[in-house]
Amino acid sequence: MSETISLEKKLSTFTYGIVGLGIMGGSIAKAIRNSVGQSNFFSGKILGLDRNTESLEAAKKEQIIDEGFLPDQNKIMLSQCDFVFVCLYPHAILDFLKENRNNFKDNAIITDISGVKNLLEINYDEICPPNADFIMGHPMAGGEKEGFASSKGEFFINHNYILIDKPNNIASKIHQENVETFKTLIHKMGFSKITVTDSNTHDNKIGFTSQLCHVVASAMVESAEDEQITSFGGGSFEDLTRIAMINAPLWTELFLSNKDKLVNHIENFKKQLTLMEEYIQNEKKDELCALLTDVRQKRIKMQQNNQKS
Repeated sequence: MSETISLEKKLSTFTYGIVGLGIMGGSIAKAIRNSVGQSNFFSGKILGLDRNTESLEAAKKEQIIDEGFLPDQNKIMLSQCDFVFVCLYPHAILDFLKENRNNFKDNAIITDISGVKNLLEINYDEICPPNADFIMGHPMAGGEKEGFASSKGEFFINHNYILIDKPNNIASKIHQENVETFKTLIHKMGFSKITVTDSNTHDNKIGFTSQLCHVVASAMVESAEDEQITSFGGGSFEDLTRIAMINAPLWTELFLSNKDKLVNHIENFKKQLTLMEEYIQNEKKDELCALLTDVRQKRIKMQQNNQKS
């Protein structure tokens, strides 16, 4: 308990940097402001970097950030930050880390929010800051809309956060201390579960639980006979296709960056869809009923396992 309090006090002294004040970066800034930033002993700052001056001004007006910076001021901001969240598209994250590898404050904690990790893994030596600790991460939450105006710190309450624990050239003891500090911050931001894994496992699992779902939702909307068909909706269509209100450039990049794992999941999904089509087309009542019974039991087990973890 005392260790947790000590880490919370440590977090209250940090200067936080948010690179990219879109829906995710803005939500992270708000979650930090609403948790760490509201503590009685908060003496740190929250800084924001974005090319959109309107987002910077809005964040300052709402007192979410203390100061805003434009892209040509990268070095000025990064040199001040103890903890940096890089909230850009996957390839932009890679480029930003490469270009600013030597601009981070000594002993700072750096993280990303990318939905694909292999892209960073294969370039790890080129992006890992020599005097700071880069810990890959992925907050499993967000909204369908875009921009700072759509950001909410509440997005993260009771959601999952994935960490990729890959020690870099920071001494092992310091790295582990940084991981624990990071975990404390994650919980304070509202996340209820933290999963620690490797990049390959992350991309494979996320390829199924997130990217495949967006593929299926998109395909279902695209296959609709007409736009008025929603007049006959009773909730099922709405539940299945909520995530189809998609940020096309971002998800195009995510799909292509994880194409091998995602295509494998799509192939497996197509096999199950084809099997169900066969049972329905040929009126194989017993086989269809057995399959649907198995689906129900499997989904119940998935829910139970999620509640245990």
